[in-house]
Amino acid sequence: MTLEFALVLVALLLAPGPTNTLLALAGAERGWVPALRLLPAAFLAYAASVLPLALAGEAVMPAGTLLRDVVTLMAALWVAALAVRLWHIPRQSSQLMTVSGRNLFITTLVNPKGLIIGLVLLPAQASLAPSLALFALVLAAASAIWIGLGAQLARQARMPLLRRVSATWLGLVAMWLGSAAFSV
Repeated sequence: MTLEFALVLVALLLAPGPTNTLLALAGAERGWVPALRLLPAAFLAYAASVLPLALAGEAVMPAGTLLRDVVTLMAALWVAALAVRLWHIPRQSSQLMTVSGRNLFITTLVNPKGLIIGLVLLPAQASLAPSLALFALVLAAASAIWIGLGAQLARQARMPLLRRVSATWLGLVAMWLGSAAFSV
């Protein structure tokens, strides 16, 4: 395990994306401490996507391009659907879509960051167990930062505006993922 691995993990897991957008929105909706209860969904989803890829390593790499394209297209479709659901602001707050563990799990499961971590970063490490421990630690810290950011923004902005900004960002991410899935 190298310092370079740690820095790449920090940069990758702190980068804005679908999972982090949902974590920030959860922080805004629920507050910092209640939103932390969603962290197991993110951990389980990353474990379900990253571990098989890291363990299969070389066997998966020849199919890596097709696998990457399929996961990227699935991610684009899922993120686009989330963006549409977030954009709609119902008249009654009881109809408001909140960030659920299920939504966070699926979003994280199809997040292309999992491919990078599972196929590139973890197989390059000498020992998998300490690398996975560092990954879990960085994931927890990055998730808590995004939740805290959302909780702070909720104090300063109106929720409908925050939801629309989140929906717009997710729409842009979906378009980028869709174009990446079909690029040569």
